[in-house]
Amino acid sequence: MNIDRALIPAGSRVLCAVSGGADSMCLLQLLLERGDVTVTVAHFEHGIRGEESRRDAAFVSNWCSEREISCVVEHGDVPSFARKRGIGLEEAARELRYAFLERTAERLGCDRIATAHNADDNVETVLMSLCRGAGTAGLAGIPPRRGKICRPLLGYTRAEILDFLRERGVRHMEDSTNADEEPTRNFLRIRVLPLLRERYPQLAGAFLRSSALLRQDEDLLMSLTDGFLRENFDGESLPIAPLLQLHPAVASRALRRLAPGSLTKEQVDAALAFCRGTELGALDLPGLRLRREQGRLYVDDGKSYQIRPRQILPGETVKIPEAGIEIAAERGVYGGEVYDLFKTFLFKCENICGTLYCTGRMPGDRLHPQGRGVGKSLRALFREAGMTQRQRDLTPVLRDEKGVLAVLGLGIDERAKPDPGDPVLVLRIRKTEERQE
Repeated sequence: MNIDRALIPAGSRVLCAVSGGADSMCLLQLLLERGDVTVTVAHFEHGIRGEESRRDAAFVSNWCSEREISCVVEHGDVPSFARKRGIGLEEAARELRYAFLERTAERLGCDRIATAHNADDNVETVLMSLCRGAGTAGLAGIPPRRGKICRPLLGYTRAEILDFLRERGVRHMEDSTNADEEPTRNFLRIRVLPLLRERYPQLAGAFLRSSALLRQDEDLLMSLTDGFLRENFDGESLPIAPLLQLHPAVASRALRRLAPGSLTKEQVDAALAFCRGTELGALDLPGLRLRREQGRLYVDDGKSYQIRPRQILPGETVKIPEAGIEIAAERGVYGGEVYDLFKTFLFKCENICGTLYCTGRMPGDRLHPQGRGVGKSLRALFREAGMTQRQRDLTPVLRDEKGVLAVLGLGIDERAKPDPGDPVLVLRIRKTEERQE
């Protein structure tokens, strides 16, 4: 047995994940025999198996101490974490373990994290994915490398690993939970795989070849997907027509790429069906809202970002982070100057009724734009300006107790128009560096 130098080149600083079981002890021994890499051992004690779990931690720590190998041990409480997150023990353990490994590798400056997944683990993973109805990505199995994480034992079976440990006289710990047939992975390993191996002795190798081929296919599809998104997604939306012209395999991946979490096939199908509609609409998915508007698909997290009302007072500057602006108010006298109505508003003081506020749009809002001689609803004015629903929600509206006085980007109301010599309230609007939502 040997470690592929393409996975772990000479001179690498390797953080080796060691549970104390046969696979990880084999990996550690192989790394130490290399002699051309720096090895640090990392052990995460999950807090699941009580005394047995602490025994394994002590075994790894002592084994390393006897050989003067650097070792980092962290104790966790996976059951508590799983309850808080509402997830299973296996998923919780994996999440905490990898977080520990990534964090430790970063702190120690390790450029590789080696884990001891083997060829039989890959068979189990693929079968579990198949039973769940997974697509290409799931059936591609365990990748040999993902970022810093590499799996040097993926080409070796569990039987080969045990033979190696016997030859080297390397001890390892046995996990008693491996005999429990309730977890799906254990059931497959104990009940199903022995029967498959009777008929297909080279089962592990065949699964590795299939996984490699499926990863190639998945890489191609994701390359096409990412190319489409680079050309069409502006960070907020993409055109619907080109999306629907894609092959479903690429279109579905584009939608999954836009989602913060995973989407089921049913959810992706619902999203594609939604895209085929023509009217204004919205579709809520887990952690994601899709909005269909003006031939584009808008993507956000489904939260409301309407502007919170704020009072505008002379001599003060008010920040409106939702809209990415701030408004400075001061008193003055209008001298007939021409101002940029999109940056500066001048309101005739005697025509301001009560308190002045900056808000978002409200039902029934109307504006009589200065110089147009006709009043229109903000809805109509927004539509004429070609604004999306989100843009409308985040457009600042300046109003008093009588109604709308001005709308940023659309202009000032006729009743607020001053004449030369009139006392005015001057509002200077400046964009801030970034919008806070």
